[in-house]
Amino acid sequence: MTDAPDAEAGRGADGRSAGFRRASTDDGATLSALAMRAKAFWGYPEDFLEACRRELEYDAGYIGRHTVFVLEQLGTVLGFYSLERLGDGEFEMGALFVEPEHIGRGHGRRLMKHAENQARCLDATRILIHGDPHAVGFYLAMGARYAGEVLSSSIPGRMLPLFQLPLDPATSASSRTDSRKNGRGA
Repeated sequence: MTDAPDAEAGRGADGRSAGFRRASTDDGATLSALAMRAKAFWGYPEDFLEACRRELEYDAGYIGRHTVFVLEQLGTVLGFYSLERLGDGEFEMGALFVEPEHIGRGHGRRLMKHAENQARCLDATRILIHGDPHAVGFYLAMGARYAGEVLSSSIPGRMLPLFQLPLDPATSASSRTDSRKNGRGA
């Protein structure tokens, strides 16, 4: 599998470089705990968070089946995302979470751009996103289009905003070429 270039890694708040790495199956507990902290950041009550817990678990099996990348700086996980293949050219953003103390520092944007590049390397034409209502502005700013609503998998009757992020297929080949030039890839 080809890895997207990590040109979007950027710098952390202290000016030190933050970089991407593929999640290992040993990262499950760390990523699951981060997802719960990030969800709690938005002020959801404890019973709501408990209802979401199973959906926010990223165990070794999940990590092994899907494309999962971690953004870290000096060994500290700043955030992560996952892409789940739905079909030919279509992926779902299975997760995109930033450690709460790092929210608002551009890491969400870096994660999203890396996910887009990775999806292009996998010949994706679009990414579907079941977003949290608190993230509507973020996904719209990232170029996603509002496409309606979907039922929550965790909370009966709760509707979540659905977004589609079209990916220009013309850039897929150039992304793969650029990543190979940078020494990354299969």
